[in-house]
Amino acid sequence: MKEDFLYYLWENKLIDGELFTTSGEPITVYATGYRNTDSGPDFLEARIKIGENTWAGHVEIHVKASDWNRHQHQNDKAYDNVILHVVHENDLATSAIPVLELKGHFDMALYDNYQRFIATKGWIPCEKSLATVQKFTMLSWLDNILVERLEQKAESVEKILEANTYDWEDALYKLLMRYFGLKVNNEAFEYLATILPFKTLLKHADNLLQVEAMLFGCAGFLEKDFTDEYPQLLKREYKVMKAKFNLLTMPEERWKFMRMRPGNFPTIRLAQLAMMIHENGSVFSKILTARNTDEVKKLLEVEPSEYWLTHYRFETPSPKRTKRLGDSTAEILIINAIVPLLFCYGQLHYDETLCERATDYLEQLEAEDNTITRHFAERGWQAQNAMQSQALIQLYTNYCKRKRCLECRAGNVLMKG
Repeated sequence: MKEDFLYYLWENKLIDGELFTTSGEPITVYATGYRNTDSGPDFLEARIKIGENTWAGHVEIHVKASDWNRHQHQNDKAYDNVILHVVHENDLATSAIPVLELKGHFDMALYDNYQRFIATKGWIPCEKSLATVQKFTMLSWLDNILVERLEQKAESVEKILEANTYDWEDALYKLLMRYFGLKVNNEAFEYLATILPFKTLLKHADNLLQVEAMLFGCAGFLEKDFTDEYPQLLKREYKVMKAKFNLLTMPEERWKFMRMRPGNFPTIRLAQLAMMIHENGSVFSKILTARNTDEVKKLLEVEPSEYWLTHYRFETPSPKRTKRLGDSTAEILIINAIVPLLFCYGQLHYDETLCERATDYLEQLEAEDNTITRHFAERGWQAQNAMQSQALIQLYTNYCKRKRCLECRAGNVLMKG
């Protein structure tokens, strides 16, 4: 027997028959309480009638009653307000707290189904039966876990804000930097954002060459000798900016170019970022007034300066071609940086319209194409937009992968048959 299954029985009121404590007093459960995911009792603020008295307090759940002492709860004041100890097996002769033994009070077929789910070796426990879940049930569950995902991302955004005294423009800059490098260079971009503050770039946003000089210089790309005029100008400007702002320079070796399309090279990304800052200045203030994803994309889909139309790296000429930040990259930035920041802003300012706009943006964008979404599509659930693909990613990473089937609405339906 597993405690998770007992939590599931208690929370969903799947306990059969009349209930009595191990000492013979009748039990009536008015409210099971809410699940506590922090330290302390398992369910808080329950309301239960035991014998002639109605109690308000907490519920602790164990496989065996003796686990109470084994976990040293008797010495922890956090458990002083426990009104009922729910166990699968009562292996203690006496207890100061009323005990409810669940053995024989639930459908063992349900537990057998749960065991089969947990024991599966497939990609997800329910992969053979997921397609049988009714569409309405699945879609409503995906709506719920999308909000869960956005709230988790908002918590990460708030940590950035706490560290920068709630500078929203800087927070957006850091988030954009995190995803500008995709997976290959995200650590390098994140580090660059820590050594080159957005406020410093903003002071010279009207001068593209100086913005480029600071980005390329701090990134370590200007530490060699050049023959082309453009990188020579950048190097001279960076020398001035470095002295003026006491800037740091990271090793160029931290940047990766292998196994990447040239259009995703970090040099191109930095040039695009420089143009974005030059053209927009304070980007977040403009995002707040944007009405749809098309308006947001216009802020992001910039083209780098002229030198980069014929280069992917310094002093390595290439055929001339446009290198505008593409639609797919813009959507990645909206999904992973702008939507979480907008949702967080809405939460902290008690503005539900901004939270709704964040989810609307996801609904307006195409579904992401990745390993997780492809696997779900093969099992009968094709994401129709980014809102659903984000929810499926949350479902897999937070539920399926961790085999939290008991907490999954689809899993619940399938286990009950």
